[in-house]
Amino acid sequence: MVPNPEEQPRRGGSNEAGSATRSPAPRSAEEQLRDLAAGTGTGAAPVPHPEAKGTAGQDTATGAVPVTQQPGAPAKVRRAPVASNAAAHAMRLLARARGAEAAQTAPAGPSGPLAVVIGGGISGLVAARELAATGHRVEVHEASGAFGGCVGVHEVAGLALDAGAESFATRSTAVADLIGDLGLGDDIVTPAPGGAWLYLRRGSENVAQPLPSTGILGIPGDPWAEEVRSAIGRAGSLRAAADLITPVSKRLLESEMSLGALVRSRMGTAVLENLVTPVVSGVYSADPDTLDVDAIAPGLRASVLKHGSLARAVASMRAAAPAGSAVGSIAGGMNRLVTALLGDLRAAGVQLHANSAVATLVPGAGASAFRVGLAARPPVPAPAKTKKEGPAPDRRTGKDTEVPEPRQIDADRVVIATGGRPAVDLLTGIDAGFGQYLPAQGAGISLVTLVIDKPELDDAPRGTGLLVAPTVTGVGAKALTHGTAKWQWLGDESGPGSHVVRLSYGRLNDVAASLANADDATLRDAALADASVLLGIEIDAGDVLGFDVVRYAGALPFATAGHAVRVAKIRELVATHPGLEVVGAWLAGTGLASVIADTTKRLRVTAS
Repeated sequence: MVPNPEEQPRRGGSNEAGSATRSPAPRSAEEQLRDLAAGTGTGAAPVPHPEAKGTAGQDTATGAVPVTQQPGAPAKVRRAPVASNAAAHAMRLLARARGAEAAQTAPAGPSGPLAVVIGGGISGLVAARELAATGHRVEVHEASGAFGGCVGVHEVAGLALDAGAESFATRSTAVADLIGDLGLGDDIVTPAPGGAWLYLRRGSENVAQPLPSTGILGIPGDPWAEEVRSAIGRAGSLRAAADLITPVSKRLLESEMSLGALVRSRMGTAVLENLVTPVVSGVYSADPDTLDVDAIAPGLRASVLKHGSLARAVASMRAAAPAGSAVGSIAGGMNRLVTALLGDLRAAGVQLHANSAVATLVPGAGASAFRVGLAARPPVPAPAKTKKEGPAPDRRTGKDTEVPEPRQIDADRVVIATGGRPAVDLLTGIDAGFGQYLPAQGAGISLVTLVIDKPELDDAPRGTGLLVAPTVTGVGAKALTHGTAKWQWLGDESGPGSHVVRLSYGRLNDVAASLANADDATLRDAALADASVLLGIEIDAGDVLGFDVVRYAGALPFATAGHAVRVAKIRELVATHPGLEVVGAWLAGTGLASVIADTTKRLRVTAS
C-alpha cells in the first residue's frame, strides 16, 4: 500500500499512569534541531515563521526589531540574537533532511527501458498499459488533441453520449477482462431484448422486419426459418437450403476468397444482398465481395469443410459462442473505458502527450534502438512570469516564448498504434520493405446524433435499430441505432418521451456515400428524413432537442482478399527488428474485441 504523501505517520505507544520513572531516552538529531529552533536550553527567543504575524513593531521576515530613536534621527535596527539565526538555519537543515528522507522513501517511478507508443487510440493505450506493467518507462504520443481514437464522447442536448464505438463484441472475454481490471466490471450492461431490424427491398417496396437471430454476419444458420423466408422469399430460401445438400470441395481452402464469394456460391444472391450485405455494410462499411473471409470470419471456411455446409458451420459457431448477448457496453457509455484507461496510465507514471505528432522513425544511434522524430509545433506564448523566472525574450519578436520541447527521442522500444497508412509511412523509415504493404484508404463515415422529443418512440417500434440494404431507395443512411431503446441506462437518463437516435452515413453506392461528406445542415436534414422512414414515424425539426455530427475520415480499413496473408508477412518483417511492434485495427480487424485481444496478446509476449 502506497502511503499518502500528505499523511503524517502515526506513532504508537502511551504513557500510562503509575509506570516507573525512566531515564530520558537519547534525543534524536531531529528532536535536538527542533529544540534548538524553539530556543530550548539556549535562552534565545523562538524564531517566528516568515509568514506568521509577529508582535507589534517586529519584522517577522528578518527578525529585525526597530529601536526607539530620537525624532529626526535616521532609523536604526537591532539584529535578532545570533542564536535565533542559528535556529532558523537549523530549521532549514531539518527541512532539507526531511525532503531527502521523503525522496528515499517515496515510491520509485518507472526506471526500465524507454518505450514510445505512437498513437493514443485504444490499441495505443492498451499497449502502453502492458508496457508499464513490465517496468518500462512509457511515453504515448497522440497526433490529435484527444485520446481514445474511435471511442470518444460528445454532449448533445445535455447528454454525454458515445461519439464512436458504443458497444463491444462478447465473442471473447478480452474487453470484459480489461473493463474488470479497470474497476468497471460491475457496470457492464447488455442491450434490450428487442434486437436489430432490417430495412430491405422486397419487389417494388421497401420493408422493415426483424433481423434473423440464427446467423453470423447475416448468414443464416437455418435457411428455412420463417424470418429468413420473410426476408428473402420462398425462392431465396430454397436456393439457400441447397447449401445443405451441395458437396463441399477441399479446394475451398486452397486460395484467397471473399466473404461475398463464399456466401454467393453456397447460398445464392438473395441471402447475400438482403441479409449479409446490410450487416457487413453497417459494421465494416464495405462490400462483402471486397472483404477477406478469413479476416472477417476466422475459421468459417474450415468449419464449412468440416460440417459440409455453410449453414451447419454457422449454426455450430453460434452454438459455441458464449451464452447471452453478442454485444455489451458500459453503463454511461463506452467512453468511460478511455477515462479509466487514462487514469490507470497516469497512476503508473505513463507520460501522455496529446497534439504530439510523430514525423519520423529511424534506427537509433549508439545504445538506443530507435530515434523518434516529433513533428514541429509553433512556439507557444509563455504565461506571465517574473523577470527572474521568465525565459529570455525572443530576439526576433521581442516577446517571451516557451522553450520548445526536444524534437527527437531515443527509445529502446517503439509500438506503432496508428492507422495503416500512417503506420506504413513511419515503418519505411526503419525498413523500405514495409512500403509494399501500404493499405487502401478506408471508408469515410459521418455519424449524425439526434436527441428528439417523440413519445411515440417509447415503445421502440423498430427494435434497437435498423440495418439498411444497399438495394433500398430513398434512404441515405446505412444504419440507425435507437440508443434509448437499446440501452436502459440511456433511456433512464434521457427520460420519458426523449429519445437518442444515431444514423451512420457512408454507404456502398456513390450517391448515398457522398452524404458522408456533406455539411452539417445537409446531414441533419437527411437524418430527419431517414429516421422518419426507418422508424415509421414522422420526425421534423420541431422535435429536435439537439444534434451533432461526428466524422471519421478513413476510419474503417478494408480487409480485402488476401488480408490474412499480408498481415502475417508484415508481422514477419516486424519480428526482424527487435523492440518494434505494430498493432491496431488495420492488422487485428475492426472492433474493440479484435483490437484489444490482439494488442494484449502481442504486448504480453514481447514486452517482458
